[in-house]
Amino acid sequence: MDAGAIWDVIILNPMINILVVLSKYLFSNLGIAIILLTIIIRAAMYPLSRRQLLSSKKMQEVQPKLVELQKKHARDRQRLAKEQMALYKEAGVSPAGCVLPMLVQTPVWIALYQSITRVLATGPEELLNLSRHLYTSWPSVFDIVPLGSRFLWFDMGASDKYLLLPILVGATMWVQQKMTTPNYADPKQQSQGQMMLWMMPLMFTFMSLSFPSGLALYWLTSNIISVVMQYFVTGWGGLATMLAKKQPDKKLPAKSSSSSAR
Repeated sequence: MDAGAIWDVIILNPMINILVVLSKYLFSNLGIAIILLTIIIRAAMYPLSRRQLLSSKKMQEVQPKLVELQKKHARDRQRLAKEQMALYKEAGVSPAGCVLPMLVQTPVWIALYQSITRVLATGPEELLNLSRHLYTSWPSVFDIVPLGSRFLWFDMGASDKYLLLPILVGATMWVQQKMTTPNYADPKQQSQGQMMLWMMPLMFTFMSLSFPSGLALYWLTSNIISVVMQYFVTGWGGLATMLAKKQPDKKLPAKSSSSSAR
C-alpha cells in the first residue's frame, strides 16, 4: 500500500464520511456540518494547540534577553548559540515546542481541506472520485450525495460573490496574528513581524476569493476558535498593546485658584 492509499484510509476517508453524515443530521446543511466538524477537530486538538500557545508566549517573554545576547555575542556565533540554549533552559521553553504541535496538526488541516473540496463534488468525474472515498458499509452516505451547497445566502461550492466571507477571513486572521505578534526590540525583527502580520491575512483573503465558500467558512470558523483560545490561554497579547496606545492618557483636572488659596 503506497503513501497515498494509507493517507486515504487513515485520515481522509473517515473525515469525508463523517462530514457527509453530519450534513445529513444537520438539516442537510453542509455549512453547519463544516462548522461543527471544525469545532470537533479543534476541540480534539486543544492540548496541542494550548501547548503551542504557551510555548509562543514564553518565547515572546525571553525576546528582550535574546536581543541582549545577540548584541553581546554578535561576533561569536558559537558562544551565542550556547548562551541561547542556556536561556531557553532557564526559562523552561524549547523552540521546538512552538513548531512540533503545528507539525502534528498540519496533516489534519490538509485532510479537512481535501474533505471539503471533495464533498462539494458536482460534476460526474468529481462524484465518481467522491464515491471511491465513501464507506460501502454505510449505505446511507450514498443516498445523501450530492450534498446541497446552500448555507444562508452562500453557495458552499462557489466563491463568495458578496465578498463577505473573504473579508471576515482576513479580518479574523489579522486579529489572531496581532494577538501573537510580540513587540521586538530589534528593528529588523519588528519589521519582519509587521510584514507577517499583514502577509498571512492578505494571502488568505485572496485565497478565499478564489476557493469555494465552504473552505472560507472553515477558515473563518477556525480563526474565531483560535482567537477565543488565544484569549483564554495568553490574553489579548499584541492587540491589547495596540488598543492601550490608542487610548488618551487620563489627566487629573487642574486645581482652581480658589482651591489653591485654601
